[in-house]
Amino acid sequence: MKNKSVAIVTGGASGIGLAIAETFVKNKIKTIVVGRDPKKLKAVKQQLGEGCDTYSFDLKDRKSIPAFVKKLAKKYGTIDILINNAGINMKKPLIEVSDEDFDNIIETNLQSIFSLSREVVKYMLAQKKGSIINISSMASQYGIPKVIAYSASKGAIESMTRAMAVELSPSGIRVNCIAPGFIATEMSAKALNNDPERKNKALGRTPMGYLGEPKDIGTTALFLASDAAKYITGVILPVDGGNSIGF
Repeated sequence: MKNKSVAIVTGGASGIGLAIAETFVKNKIKTIVVGRDPKKLKAVKQQLGEGCDTYSFDLKDRKSIPAFVKKLAKKYGTIDILINNAGINMKKPLIEVSDEDFDNIIETNLQSIFSLSREVVKYMLAQKKGSIINISSMASQYGIPKVIAYSASKGAIESMTRAMAVELSPSGIRVNCIAPGFIATEMSAKALNNDPERKNKALGRTPMGYLGEPKDIGTTALFLASDAAKYITGVILPVDGGNSIGF
């Protein structure tokens, strides 16, 4: 199995994760899609074919992550790329967010990413190469109301990206982060279409004037994971049509 690169994409059954998986498969990267919904995963396998394998696994089950990664490393012989895309959001006023709400998002969006990355890095260190790409959000770039826990988790992911990059890059492992802007996924379309004021605000401060597509994140991830980006590490790359610098 050493004849091609092997990538793990978490949260790869829909939206941005699926677009990344699809881009990788088209570029002959053996892609392991990890998600929680067996029905969605079955559809992904049918869509992407032989270049993709799917695994139903809940990343919140952190105690099982070491054995899960060991199984994958043994089966595929290598783990070259890790895309930490899995994440959840919740829109609530700050004073209504319970400790359980906050903890749930931090556990899913941050702690599970740390645990998975730690285990994958053990194998990347042995092979002296690897690329880890975390998926952040514009919520870490500036303040967005009613997404306090999500914002906290994504801000932490960006800090973790830099710390990981400094520690691991001397060993041949690059760590970068993509911060998507307003991307036209099923989830975002539903949120924006139900809130015309928010949609107009989003587009009004996006200099390019339209929503991005999931494949825009897919091609960016492919670049960062490839040898074309071999001298890039510790970068937080907004892919947002200029939204983060818009006025």
